[in-house]
Amino acid sequence: MKLLKPLLLTILFVASALTVTYKTELTQLYHTIRLFHQDVIVENFSNLPSLADHKVIPRAGAVDEFLYDLADLPEQFEHRDTLLSTADWLKDTNATALLVVQGQTIRFEQYLQNTGPKDKRISWSVAKSFLSALFGVAVANGDIEDLDAAVTDYVPQLNGSGYEGVSIRNVLQMSSGIYFDEDYADFFSDINRLGRVLALGGSFDEFAASLHSHQPQGIQMHYVSIDTHVIGMVLRAATGLSIEEYFYRHLWSKLQTEEDAIYITDSLGEPMVLGGLNIITRDYARFGKLYRDYGQLNGEQIIPRDWLIESMQTPTEHLVAKRRGDGSVKFGYGYQWWLPLDADDEFMAIGIYGQFIYVDRKSDLVIVKNSADTRFLENNYESKEKAVSAFRAISRHFSAS
Repeated sequence: MKLLKPLLLTILFVASALTVTYKTELTQLYHTIRLFHQDVIVENFSNLPSLADHKVIPRAGAVDEFLYDLADLPEQFEHRDTLLSTADWLKDTNATALLVVQGQTIRFEQYLQNTGPKDKRISWSVAKSFLSALFGVAVANGDIEDLDAAVTDYVPQLNGSGYEGVSIRNVLQMSSGIYFDEDYADFFSDINRLGRVLALGGSFDEFAASLHSHQPQGIQMHYVSIDTHVIGMVLRAATGLSIEEYFYRHLWSKLQTEEDAIYITDSLGEPMVLGGLNIITRDYARFGKLYRDYGQLNGEQIIPRDWLIESMQTPTEHLVAKRRGDGSVKFGYGYQWWLPLDADDEFMAIGIYGQFIYVDRKSDLVIVKNSADTRFLENNYESKEKAVSAFRAISRHFSAS
């Protein structure tokens, strides 16, 4: 016992010192581990910048104001030959907001679970579609001349990694061949290791440079979130500007948003372009409306029209939407945008746990849904299919009215 007592005191002293020294990191790790717990997920998804390093992208200029002509949603929608209740769908998917914009008019707007219109909601992978828009500007400006050039032509840091020699186009289309485990339920998966880099400190750039390939590029669409970070690395290298500066200069200062945007960053201040945007629901809708309107706002071409059209193409078989043998749907994939099965001038930005921007050009419609859906992954992502069924029913409903 005489020997144990000083040993215990030493352990307690070291633990106390570590707690003081790494208080911020330990706090962030605690919140990261609990981020998706049912009792806090809704609050976390509206307040993520309070839990992580971040940068603010200020709004600018006049606000692109919406008109209002509110109406009810359809009571039901059909999914896989079964009628489902719209209200039950919103409840079952832990929705926090639903917004329907037709033309310049808000037709439906609802905030749920004690959230409100000014909540800055985490984008998760919806952010990928924002980065695609910025990349299109850089291509149109001649900063990036050839999408078939290797990412390592711009980012030599990636030489020796699985990204060496991989084309920009294949990375844009999630066809890089990189091995990356995107299983959010597995503590040791790559996506959760990346989350711990966010919590404990470290560099997203270095994380990307540590990855290896497991198959040739350009043969399979394999969703790899870090691919989007690599696209961001190329954008920084090609333009000589930081992500936040380029985002402000070429998108946010022109979009006439209501509120600032906030980017979660790594400990070095690099924005998490693969999923770290935090903005209000109506500003998500303004971005969707910009894409619906072929990149124009008030007569200004903000995002190149040709890029928008090219972004929704699926020129090779592995990118095409199709029904699998088990009846589930594999969505098509363009330049960081999703294409539903049998898309008729429709496309989507999708984020984990039920974040959506759905665009239906033929109905002049944009739908934004924010959620904290912990069942989002179940049944091979059937939640995405069900969302498309609901969105299409909502679109038909408002077009008819």
